[in-house]
Amino acid sequence: MKRRKIDVRTLPAKAGNEVEDRLGVATPLRGIINKVFPDHWSFLLGEIALFSFIVLLLTGTFLTLFFEPSMKEVTYDGSYAPLRGVHMSAAYASSLDLSFDVRGGLIMRQMHHWAALVFMGAIVVHMLRIFFTGAFRKPREVNWIIGSLLFWIGFLAGFTGYSLPDDGLSGTGLRIASAIMLSIPLIGTWLTSSIFNGEFPGEIIISRFFIAHVLLIPALLVALISVHLALVFKQKHTQWPGPGRTNNNVVGERFFPRYTIKQAGFFMAVAGVIALLAGAMQINPIWLFGPYEAGVVSAASQPDWYVMFLDGSTRLMPAWQINIGIGNGYVIPPIFWPTVVLPGFLTMLPMLYPFIEARLNRDNKIHNLLQRPRDVPQRTALGMMAVAFFLVLVLSGGNDVIADKFNISLNAMTWAGRIGLLLLPPIAYYVTYRICLGLQQHDREVLAHGVETGIIRRAPDGRFYEVHQPLGHDHEELEYAGWVVPKKMNRLGALGPALKGFFRPIERPAEAPVSPGHPPIEPAPERREIESKH
Repeated sequence: MKRRKIDVRTLPAKAGNEVEDRLGVATPLRGIINKVFPDHWSFLLGEIALFSFIVLLLTGTFLTLFFEPSMKEVTYDGSYAPLRGVHMSAAYASSLDLSFDVRGGLIMRQMHHWAALVFMGAIVVHMLRIFFTGAFRKPREVNWIIGSLLFWIGFLAGFTGYSLPDDGLSGTGLRIASAIMLSIPLIGTWLTSSIFNGEFPGEIIISRFFIAHVLLIPALLVALISVHLALVFKQKHTQWPGPGRTNNNVVGERFFPRYTIKQAGFFMAVAGVIALLAGAMQINPIWLFGPYEAGVVSAASQPDWYVMFLDGSTRLMPAWQINIGIGNGYVIPPIFWPTVVLPGFLTMLPMLYPFIEARLNRDNKIHNLLQRPRDVPQRTALGMMAVAFFLVLVLSGGNDVIADKFNISLNAMTWAGRIGLLLLPPIAYYVTYRICLGLQQHDREVLAHGVETGIIRRAPDGRFYEVHQPLGHDHEELEYAGWVVPKKMNRLGALGPALKGFFRPIERPAEAPVSPGHPPIEPAPERREIESKH
């Protein structure tokens, strides 16, 4: 019987045809593979958040296998000698075992914690980039709202995970959370007793937080991130304005293979940095804090950085208690305003801002091109005002440590935070606004008079002047449209070959040739794909 030869080269094509005949996936996959993404460093901030979240899921899965979410009292007899024989909860004991007795447990704990900090930091910086460049405008308002929700859900995930070890520091944070819930009028007592199953701390809160932290909150985060990415694919990516880039196309690289390969490498880099942080920098050494005791609170008890602004707002709030009614009326304690009202305000205002700005500007257009922060000074100044407000609260969250280390009165630190909270945001607004106007004016001067060449000439009347390289053609006025304006000679060729015809070619004068330090740089060949938005 004659054997039939099989051409191995045709096997992938045949397998693909068989799959396509049954599932019909070629058309949607082709659309995904051919998606074009612009290549700019600022667009990688969202990827850092995504990749750190993947590290969170992987390390959290490992930790789940060894953690015991129980408040049952046990006697510790593990490897950490200073705590042997001490009565503690099973949750704290299993956390100590993870740190000292499980192979690789400590680095996984620290990777998980560092990944959480990087995740929240990347979300904040990514949202700032979106805000300052106007990427939240129509049609991306929904993605902006999802990003705001991701911060607060990540905030909740961090708090629940931070509370699970049941050490002295996390227990203090849990006690503060209980006080915040009790301060809510009408429902505070009911809410607290429902969550803790009675009086604080109860015996069930760790197991409830465990379910929320490893199941409910991650599922919500995965769902929101999936919708966020789906909208990015559906609406296509924003891009910086420039030659060849319009509101109706995307200039960049195809999703597969170049963009995918680069993102895979970037994921390895992010995971490697998180692993390096975990291996080189100690974080949350729970064995030093000891088990939680309700009557013991140590000094310098600060939460993670993304929670410190609430700690700072609580410390700065004056002790103003409001009594409503007579006799057994309702009492609104001071902690209610900085920990319940302020977060609610900070949640709703950013989510509504795209609609507020569109309403004020009477803008109902589709925007796929980004804006440089200097081109919208009012928005940029508002953003820096919010950043200054946040930084004052974060620093006030550690005012006891600052007062101790620098030998300053804690009362003086508190009043400095209160005054700074009122003065620094308006100052930040004014300074930022003036800087933006100055940068705009500089751009216009370069467009009108050209780039400084460093070439000095002497006029017939004896005066000296510097030669400027004009950017446009003779007697042509260039419109300031938010493009990157080159300010130095060695940047004239860095904007790509598409600028030819928009900027005037370099002309070397015979009287004073361009010095070797100022030759124009020839742009490297750029691989670009263009995808129409229609």
